[in-house]
Amino acid sequence: MKKTITLMMALLVALGLTQCKKSEQPTTDNTENTFNITLSLKNSGAKVDVTPTEGTVVFEAGDKIYVGSGGKYVGSLIHNGNHQFVGSITNPVEGEPLQFFFLGNVIPEETLSAGATEEFSVIISDQTEHLPVISCAASEQDFSLTNETYTAHLLNKCALAKFLVTTPANTPANVRVCITGLNNKVTVNFTDYSLTSSQDGEGVIILPAGIGQDVEQWAILLPQNAIEEGEEGSVYTLGGNYLGTRPAIPAIIENGYLTDGIAVSTNIQVRPWGTLNGKFTINAAGTQVFFAQGNLQYIGSAATPYWQFAEHQWDYLGNNGQGSNSQTADRDLFGWGTSGYNHGATYYQPWVTSTTNSSYYAYGNQYYNLSAQNGQADWGYNAIANGGNEENSGWRTLTTDEWGYIFSSRTDAASKYGHGKVNGVNGMILLPDEWTLPEGLNFTSDISSWVNVYNAEQWAQMMTNGAVFLPAAGYRYSMGINDVGNSGSYWSSSHSTDDNTLARYVYFKSDRLNPQHNSNRGYGYSVRLVRNAQ
Repeated sequence: MKKTITLMMALLVALGLTQCKKSEQPTTDNTENTFNITLSLKNSGAKVDVTPTEGTVVFEAGDKIYVGSGGKYVGSLIHNGNHQFVGSITNPVEGEPLQFFFLGNVIPEETLSAGATEEFSVIISDQTEHLPVISCAASEQDFSLTNETYTAHLLNKCALAKFLVTTPANTPANVRVCITGLNNKVTVNFTDYSLTSSQDGEGVIILPAGIGQDVEQWAILLPQNAIEEGEEGSVYTLGGNYLGTRPAIPAIIENGYLTDGIAVSTNIQVRPWGTLNGKFTINAAGTQVFFAQGNLQYIGSAATPYWQFAEHQWDYLGNNGQGSNSQTADRDLFGWGTSGYNHGATYYQPWVTSTTNSSYYAYGNQYYNLSAQNGQADWGYNAIANGGNEENSGWRTLTTDEWGYIFSSRTDAASKYGHGKVNGVNGMILLPDEWTLPEGLNFTSDISSWVNVYNAEQWAQMMTNGAVFLPAAGYRYSMGINDVGNSGSYWSSSHSTDDNTLARYVYFKSDRLNPQHNSNRGYGYSVRLVRNAQ
């Protein structure tokens, strides 16, 4: 099943130190304790990569090795394309070995300062271009001003694993496999010359997908305990997100070499680009939807105006210039049915601010919902820049009955919504049908005083598990923006059956919720689109 072999790179290193007379001071730094050094490799190599069948590591010009001495980072060496690493080190400590760290050419998170930096970290998530081998060693000789040659065997502190990736035949060629829950962060500590593995964020490792059945993709994995199969992972592409089940991965040890493969299937379901993880049942038939990643925005200030979703779920424009009827203003508070298509209403443009109810009748008829006729009255008919950028691609506004079902009728509905504050913004939190509360966090199904509070990092964990946040973006009446941060109003696609001149919407404040409220169609409310799950 699993075969483990020693995965190591023996680098026989010669460091030529130039201990100088005054006329021979290094040209790169005139400090007397800074030394130009050269690291010669016995094995030449052509590229920073791993030969999967053998675990051999090879190098190319530009590859970097970090050097430590005396408990501090002292400089870096760059491969010159001619079998050597060259560079300078500052204030190495005589009588101690030099410490070498190769970190797969991943850029450190911190700015390094020779003689001062005691630790730094790199994140090896993106492995689509090359495999970031992590290795280190001490020189076999202590540093000495008179010693010109040093040797070291760099030992890998990672494992090489083969993933057998299965993707549908129609998957775009630029798709990426995203496996979550893995150690993907390495911290170098120069005080004890240790390497520590940990998980950054969702613990993502991104691989090329390959198209077809059991396409071999290799990855560098850091030491960690075994993880169980079943948690959702993602496959990223410009055209959509394919969801798969995270594979079972055995415990990883340093130098582990897993040749039998770990299967990753992405041919399970489709989550369109621009949607969030969670699925929400919207009717008794069991239809489920994904919510968009943020509130809908019309960017009128662009040379060519366009539609997009807000970057974060908590984002809204508020009083940022949208309290006008200017075509060039950006806005995210819209009159009912103002999709921009001339579907038959008197006012259909997203920038209009009229308060006349009859001017917003979808398709010119007070009894039509936004989804009637050709569907162009619904904002989701538009091409949305970060939602696939394709007209009539499946985005839509929930009906009032669907909003009501989410809040009142799906399984455990009463326990799956509550007021909250995310990254300092008040709003409504919705939990998906299948919900697991992230470890260390709390959630209370309460609609008072924005009771559930999360910072951006905590919300990222909630969002990974499918939570949706509707910010309290206020509302617009005529050209006045009101109640920003205190209330949220979100359109449905349904006209009111109580008064057919009105339309239905979701309304919430700090102490109340009405998911099927009536409103004048000329009010400017938020829009959060959905797409049906396949």
